[in-house]
Order: sequence, then structure tokens, then C-alpha cells
Amino acid sequence: MGSTSLSSPKSNATWTAKQHKIFENALAIYYKETPDRWQNIANVIGGTTEEEVKRQYQILLEDIKCIESGKVPLPNYKKIGGSSGLYNTSN
Repeated sequence: MGSTSLSSPKSNATWTAKQHKIFENALAIYYKETPDRWQNIANVIGGTTEEEVKRQYQILLEDIKCIESGKVPLPNYKKIGGSSGLYNTSN
């Protein structure tokens, strides 16, 4: 996985897959009501600002909205094996 650009025209920063994972984990740790939530998350990720974290959160919300509205197709998982219920994502 490469890195993805933040959508803000003022920011040319990119986040790596590792930073995205840290961001997602930090969202689970620092609840909505946590004081200084965005700064805490920025500190955990490192090399980013509170504003960049807020922008990334907005991007995540838009992605979720698109997925839930059916605008993003689900992967075509192929069932493997008998009745084990295992799925293979490789084509």
C-alpha cells in the first residue's frame, strides 16, 4: 500500500498505510468526548497536525457515507472450501 493525499488544497501531506492504521486505532482510544481528542490523535500519529487529523476524519466520514449509500461496490469475495464459510479475496 502506498500513501494517500489528504483532500485539502492547502495540504500536500500524505499519510502512509501505517499512519492510517494508527489513526483508526487512535479514534477507538480517544472517544468523541475526550478533551483535546484531535491533538492527542495527532501526537500518537506523529508528524501531523490537529488540523490534518480533522481533515482525515472528514475524509473517513465521506468514505463511510459512500460505502453505506452503495456508491462503492463491495469486493467480489469467492467462497472457498465446503461449508467452512471461508472467503478468498484474491482473483
